[in-house]
Amino acid sequence: MTQKLINKYALITGGSAGIGLETARQFQNEGATVIITGRRKDGLANARNALGDSAILIEHDASVVGQQTDLVNQISKLVPKLDVVYINAGDVTHKPLEQWDEHCFDKVMDTNVKGPFFLIKALLPLLSDPASMILCGSVSARIGLAQSSVYAASKAGLGSLARTLSSELKGRGIRVNTLSPGPTHTDAFSKFGLSEHEQQRLIDEVRQLVPLKRMAHPVEIAKAAVFLASDDSSYMLGSEMLVDGGVGNL
Repeated sequence: MTQKLINKYALITGGSAGIGLETARQFQNEGATVIITGRRKDGLANARNALGDSAILIEHDASVVGQQTDLVNQISKLVPKLDVVYINAGDVTHKPLEQWDEHCFDKVMDTNVKGPFFLIKALLPLLSDPASMILCGSVSARIGLAQSSVYAASKAGLGSLARTLSSELKGRGIRVNTLSPGPTHTDAFSKFGLSEHEQQRLIDEVRQLVPLKRMAHPVEIAKAAVFLASDDSSYMLGSEMLVDGGVGNL
């Protein structure tokens, strides 16, 4: 079977765990040279074990605008071009309206919207013609899930960027699309500061929101990313692909 990403270079931000790490595996399986970023050294070390020596790993904080140009400079010394960019790094903070303050608000927006915007700007000289850019949205942007206010708004912003940047960049051969997962079983649930019992209760509650009555496996989202990264999706531009078990439509 022909590999869909043979001889392509792909960048995945937030690629050291969860959906990002599984997407890196699938991109490698399809023949791509993969670059991943992550904030934590231990996370990158685990990713090295999972992906092997052929993957390029770079420590990088997606929320810091000043690091975007530095990241691009590092990448330009390692690969000749980028054919695929998957903006996957994100802050998934959920909490009641009363508990939000400006610092927490800015952290989510910096990670999910501002940082990605300026990274895309910095990456332009490296992008091939054609190139595929995938922005990680969320079904949360389409529904009214309690306590998801800032997170959902940030993901709605990314969806808007996919449309407006597609219009602006199509002349350069750059396609921008959004991949919006539904609830997915990753280690993100362990980052909410909950006890083991509370965490399991949250997982059960989330599962009940899904018409298919289960959460996605990361590989199911990663396979969709492969489609958007490859020439199979060459007629998709400014679109949103929902892989959400029906949450956004049923």
